[in-house]
Amino acid sequence: MNDDRPVLLETRGTCMHLTLNRPKALNALSHTMVRLLDEALARAEQDEAIESVLLSGAGDRGLCAGGDIRALHDDARASGRASLEFWRDEYRLNARIARFPKPYVALMDGIVMGGGVGVSAHAGIRVVTERSRVAMPETAIGFVPDVGGTRLLAAAPGELGTHLALTGRSVGAADAILCGLADHHVPARLLPALTEALGKPPGPGASVADIVQGFATDPAAGELAAQRDWIDDCYAADTVEDIMRKLRASGVPAARTVVDDLLTKSPLALEVTLAAVRRAARLDSLEAVLDQEFRVSSRAFEHPDFVEGVRARIIDKDNAPQWKPGSLAEVDDQEVARFFAPLGPGEQELALAPGSADTSVRDGQDGQGGQGG
Repeated sequence: MNDDRPVLLETRGTCMHLTLNRPKALNALSHTMVRLLDEALARAEQDEAIESVLLSGAGDRGLCAGGDIRALHDDARASGRASLEFWRDEYRLNARIARFPKPYVALMDGIVMGGGVGVSAHAGIRVVTERSRVAMPETAIGFVPDVGGTRLLAAAPGELGTHLALTGRSVGAADAILCGLADHHVPARLLPALTEALGKPPGPGASVADIVQGFATDPAAGELAAQRDWIDDCYAADTVEDIMRKLRASGVPAARTVVDDLLTKSPLALEVTLAAVRRAARLDSLEAVLDQEFRVSSRAFEHPDFVEGVRARIIDKDNAPQWKPGSLAEVDDQEVARFFAPLGPGEQELALAPGSADTSVRDGQDGQGGQGG
């Protein structure tokens, strides 16, 4: 008999095994799933019998394709607020995972995108396989990378994170490790044995990390290391327009294909994403970044590009979104700054970082003042 619970919880020895269980929806996260995960981790943190946590996804297509985009789209069309409460709880879960005091192992097998990155790439031990495709593809639907993704991408070597944030391109195992999104490559065929081994207490002097390392192998070669020269040069520019000019002028065929790709994305989402990654690099904690991302997500949720992007890419699948504004030249600096300003009356900040209320006001004023100057 199939178990239709959205999150399966099983304790194997000293390991709590959490399984995202919506395989037909590629384990897309619902609000219920976020709450169940948070409750399970809160229990595991306090239970002395639990020494580690393992996260995996049901089915063979991926860990998690992200949040439930259709539900978010429908809520936005109806001018609802449920999505903001979903993000509030999701971002708090992301922070809990990053600060979890016991070994948290995430099996990032198959597709790992958006919210799937949030529940895995902040883990202490992150495992990819030859089937892994890791991405933050939000700009394609008029949205901006969130779930702490802007912090992860800002920390990637050189400008690799900027490249991935703007294009939304997925990476395999080697490139995920290079960019700091994962730690170990384990062949998919060995995951059952790894799962079984994690259910047993480590031997004397060993650790959970040692167990995972015992299954790790070298991944197949990636692509990004060989592209660092033109990526680091072009993406160091100050605006998306300047980045695209440098990509065109680079003389590198792969760079020119990136230009064509970027032209299909929401111009406003691209500029906000670039600003978000650059700002994230200057913030001193994941919590501060999540506070920033909550403001940005709240504003992106209100903007018509999000509903239009989901319609064009996921619902109607005509791949012909009508973005507003329609070009990078029309993107207003003050509109970009508004995404980072404090939330208005009747809205509640995420406020994860200590003193975040004061910080958000200063950030917002600085951003607005800078744009006005």
